[in-house]
Amino acid sequence: MNTSKLTETFTLESGETINNLQLGYHTYGELNQDKNNVVWVFHALTANSDVMSWWPGLFGEADLFNPEEHFIICVTAIGSPYGSTTPNDLYFPQFTVRDVVKAQLLLAKELEIEKIHVAIGGSFGGSQALEFAYSYEGKIDNLILVASAALESAWGIAIHESQRLALQADPTFGEPAGGKAGLKAARAMGMVTYRSSEYFIEHQTEADDRTGEFRAASYIQHQGEKLKQRFDALSYYYLINCLDTHNIGRNRGGLVRALSKITCRTLVIGIESDQLIRTKQQVFLADNLPNASYREIESKFGHDGFLVETGKITSLIDDFLEERNVLGISTEELSILIKRSENFQLIDVREPFELELSSIGGINIPLAEIPTHMDKISSNKKVIVYCRSGRRSATAIQQILKAKGHSDIYNLEGGILDWADKIDNTMELY
Repeated sequence: MNTSKLTETFTLESGETINNLQLGYHTYGELNQDKNNVVWVFHALTANSDVMSWWPGLFGEADLFNPEEHFIICVTAIGSPYGSTTPNDLYFPQFTVRDVVKAQLLLAKELEIEKIHVAIGGSFGGSQALEFAYSYEGKIDNLILVASAALESAWGIAIHESQRLALQADPTFGEPAGGKAGLKAARAMGMVTYRSSEYFIEHQTEADDRTGEFRAASYIQHQGEKLKQRFDALSYYYLINCLDTHNIGRNRGGLVRALSKITCRTLVIGIESDQLIRTKQQVFLADNLPNASYREIESKFGHDGFLVETGKITSLIDDFLEERNVLGISTEELSILIKRSENFQLIDVREPFELELSSIGGINIPLAEIPTHMDKISSNKKVIVYCRSGRRSATAIQQILKAKGHSDIYNLEGGILDWADKIDNTMELY
């Protein structure tokens, strides 16, 4: 782990200060010559900067984000007991999500990171990533928010207050290394919101008629004990207070206005069974970020699906990043190709088909049948794929790319239903 120490006094959003602020962080891989392979990861509540240890399946030697291709940076949040400045008593000043991000922005300047290929976070990490994207002075190519929201909900705050009560009920809370029983109880409360009710019913229901020593109770005890052994009660207290401060619109004209300022390409991923951060909160993000798309996964794991369902999340992110690499072509540009009789092939993957394309050398192939009709797709022509949905077109393009190694592929932009008429009209211009 690397460390960075601020020589200047760090001023918090509240006006209070921290002297000699320290940040612990990990890096993996090397910054390439073009300095365009940075992946900046923001960790969840009780995780740390060693992203390879807590997000395997998404980050790892053989995973989508790997040190062979990427320069990966992950920073331990202020308050966490894993290498950054952390509270020693209840006199430590309270910090906000913006303070956590402000410290990371200073580190980005120190490391001379002026461009980020992917900024990604889940849960608390998503809150940080959103704030980072708002304030970062460099360029972010792709922002990925998983199980995240624009504002900490009243539901989340109520849960955190219940956890604070548990912590404060421990008579040793606030003492050095104290509050362990309260921490265990607070974590137990959290686990009920991190997993779905379906998960507990499916995995913890008894197969016999016992009247005690229930599997669900044992599971909660176990999860509480695990965090008790590895985390600090004061850190947990300050960090859940920090969670409550998340509000991208605070003093920025409200949520909608603040989100409108974040213009980078964004993928918002929701989990249908998430009981902590509801999918409608994530749809709100996607609806109000100017260049965002929303995808949702099914999972029995609830909120924790962002850590568990790495296969599904990888697939969505892979599609999202591949779509970025696909060149677009407008209807007007296509009309020029037709006028000049250039050698191209138009593939319509819509269902039902609205026009027979054979007259202009095109073919109709349903998206689902692309893999079984590769023989119909030219390997020596410019290939243009059209569908109502850009994502479905991108999926078809990606399948072609993988199967044929074809690089001269375009996505017909606009999603217009009257594209043929428009081509006929624009051809008169040439």
